[in-house]
Formats: sequence, C-alpha cells, structure tokens
Amino acid sequence: MDSLLKVDNLQVHFVLDDTKVRAVDGVDFEVRKGETFVLIGESGSGKSVLGMAILRLLPSNVEVKGRVLFDGTDLTGLPECEMRKVRGREIAWIPQNPATYLNPVLKVGFQIAEPMMVHLGINKEDALHRAIDLLKFFAIDPAEKKANEYPHQYSGGMKQRALVAMGTSTTPKLIIADEPTKGLDISRKTHVLELFKRIKKERELTQMVITHDLPFARVLADRIAIMYCGKLIEINEAEGFFEEPLHPYSKALLNSLPLNGMKPIRGNPPSMINPPEGCRFHPRCEYASDRCLKEPPLFEYDGNAVRCWQYD
Repeated sequence: MDSLLKVDNLQVHFVLDDTKVRAVDGVDFEVRKGETFVLIGESGSGKSVLGMAILRLLPSNVEVKGRVLFDGTDLTGLPECEMRKVRGREIAWIPQNPATYLNPVLKVGFQIAEPMMVHLGINKEDALHRAIDLLKFFAIDPAEKKANEYPHQYSGGMKQRALVAMGTSTTPKLIIADEPTKGLDISRKTHVLELFKRIKKERELTQMVITHDLPFARVLADRIAIMYCGKLIEINEAEGFFEEPLHPYSKALLNSLPLNGMKPIRGNPPSMINPPEGCRFHPRCEYASDRCLKEPPLFEYDGNAVRCWQYD
C-alpha cells in the first residue's frame, strides 16, 4: 500500500535555558493511504507534540530535526507561505479541545465555510451552503438554524462534530485528530467513534488519530503505534496488538485496563529531560537485563515493528 505520510528520524526538543526536553526523540513511521493509523501513549509521552510537529505548529523555542515527507514533499523544508497551503488544505488538524479552537464571536457556519473560502477560493455564499451540507452530514440539525448559531449555543458533542466538519471541509488528504474523545462521556465517545468511521467509509480520508483511549483505538484503528517517553516502541496491526502485543510495555498497558484486571504498571514514567539510558522502559520492565542498558533499534517482526532486544 502507498505511503501518504512518512516520518524519518523526527526529533523535537524544547529548549528552556540550559534544559532540553526531549519530547520526540528519533521517531520513524509511515501512514498508508486510506488507513486509520492510531498513535497511543500515556499523557506526556510526546504524541501530541509529534502531531503538531508534522504540521509545524510548535513555538519558536523548539529544535526540530529529521524529515516529514507528505505525498513526496518534505514539509520540514517548505517556506512558511507554502506550508500554509498544506496546513488546512491537504492536512487537517483537529485539536482536542473544541471550546478553545472555535471562535466564540463567529457563527459556526461561517467558521466551517472559511477554510473553503481561503483554501479553495469558493465564494462566501457557496461556502456557506456547503457548510450547511456538512452540518447535515455530521447530524447537527436543523442545519440551517445551527449554522447561524454561535459556539456557546452548541453542546459539547456538537462542538466536536463542528470542529471535524471544519477540518474536513476542504476534503484534505489526511486528518490528524488529537485526543478526539478526551473529556467525553461514554455516549459522546460513541458518537465520535461513529463519526470517524463514517468519515473513513463515505469520504475515504486517511486518518492519523492520537489518543490514550484504548477501547476507542481498538474499534477504529487499522494499525496502532505505541509511544513511550518520546520513542515509538511498537507498530502493529490493530487486531494483532490487542490479541498479542509485542513490547513488554504494550502488554503492561493492556493489563492495566479494567477488563484485564486493572493491574498497574510498576514504577513511574521516566523524565523527558533525563531519560534512562538504553531502553526507556527497562527500569519498569520485568524482563529487563543488562543488555537493555543499550538502546535497541526498531526490529521488524512478522511485518510489524518493535523496539525490544527480545526480538533480536
């Protein structure tokens, strides 16, 4: 299957005085055309920073190295004026907090229409008509009335759907969604899940979803990547990951779920400033040996990948 996005040795380090936070520290993966690629990790593992780095949405005190190839073009080398044409038009970013990203003083219909006006050159009247069609598609009814309302008049679930409508309004090649179920109750999570499944089926968009919600990932993902302390430690088919995870951390993560006995992972997450030498999980790993003091590469295993010396 063709690759749409290829990330090669991406490093994102935040520089604060004499301190360097190694949020993303040498990450390699690809997202295939038409798939839903889900990036899983605990809070603070670097997954949201990785998403923002792809779209170059990070502040100026950040060192970024490596390559981000999107449809054959290296985004890291594009002038900002060219990057703005990619951001929003070719790649849509759907942030995790709709209340923060929806402008409170603009009507929702206009906010959905605006990307089409800016990126596609569609006039305001036609763009607003398309915005109403999108509200209907995402079950925000009555669409004509809701298009003329402000964000504060929307429920939390409606705000989430409106943000997805805004992100998909230009029919991008790739959607990057950051924690789309964060803070939602079970009912709203179900709605978001159906929303992303519908986008894939009916709009045929490639999706990269960043989450810590394992049940959500299980239903949605084609492939899953696990991030730990700035490193990707496993890339696996979704079914294979949940049935037979490869990395010791992945196994411990699944065992921490309530349906698997809710067994806590021993120890504490490592520092992103002074991460452990070698395998970053080894201080918490029951299988650790002296060999783990040297960092393992990402080994290929049965068509998947895992960063653990057990697979050498």
